[in-house]
This record gives sequence, structure tokens and C-alpha cells, in this order.
Amino acid sequence: MSVATDIIVTAPAWDRFEGLEELTERAVRASVEISAARLAPECELSVNFTDDAAIRELNATWRGLDKPTNVLSFETPGPLARKPVLGDIVIAYETVEREAREQDKSFDAHLTHLIIHGFLHLIGYDHQIPRDADDMEALERRITAALGLPDPYEGTQPVEEPSATGSAYGNV
Repeated sequence: MSVATDIIVTAPAWDRFEGLEELTERAVRASVEISAARLAPECELSVNFTDDAAIRELNATWRGLDKPTNVLSFETPGPLARKPVLGDIVIAYETVEREAREQDKSFDAHLTHLIIHGFLHLIGYDHQIPRDADDMEALERRITAALGLPDPYEGTQPVEEPSATGSAYGNV
């Protein structure tokens, strides 16, 4: 099963990144295959590559947190197998870059993980309670490993806050 991915770049910082479309499609394709999600035929999603200012505004509006975050996911309501549009993933360049540096990860590996994380939120995964977080993280580890990437959680701290209030998910 394939998912049409609409890539939107709304921040000039992303222009420096070569291969954004290929990396995104590879992450989504692996996420679909390994999660075995039962998706509607020919479903689609959008990934908006933006900056800290834009994601901070979204985070404040949808989650009540007036600060930038790395990734937000906005799931389309309804049964997964009947959704022609899964939803939207929004990723902030400055936060991805800073976190990759602080966590001693490559930018590409961290970005790939955030796309996977955002996708899993769109198909119903969450990390508000420990058991759900364990399940989601285990799946993220399987997907990143299948892509030849290191464990995205090795050496990182747990999420400090609940993942969502309302219909937006964020903060890996």
C-alpha cells in the first residue's frame, strides 16, 4: 500500500537540505510497511517543513504550549481504513537541527525519526501513558532499524509533558 505524500516547505532554512522529498517518502513508506496499518486505498498526508516561529504558534494554539517543538501531528478524524487523508505533520527546522546536535545524531537520522513519529500519531499511536509510549517507541525502533538508522531513543530523556491536548500530537 502506498501513501501519497504532499511535501510543503514554508521556511527557507529547509532549502539547504537536499533530498528532503526522498527522505520523507522513504520514512513514510517504511512506516506504512512495518506498522502494517490498514489504510484507505490511495490515502494521502501532508508534511509541512517549517520553522520554530510557525510551529510555536501552532503549539500554542492547539496544545496550549507557547514554545517551539520538533514535530506536531494533526490527525484527520474517522476510522483509519476509511480516511482518504490521514492528516498533517509539521516539523520545525531549528528545533530538529538543535536537537540533533545536542543528542549527537545526524540531522538526517533525527529528521527521519520525527517523520516516522509524526506518521505513527496519524495512524493512532500515542505516548501519553507508559504502556502506549513503550509500544510506540518499539515500533519506531523497528522502523528506524529497517532503514539502517540507529536507535532514536538511545541516550535521550523521556518526554517531559503529555503528548497532546485536543487533536494535535507533538514533542518526541
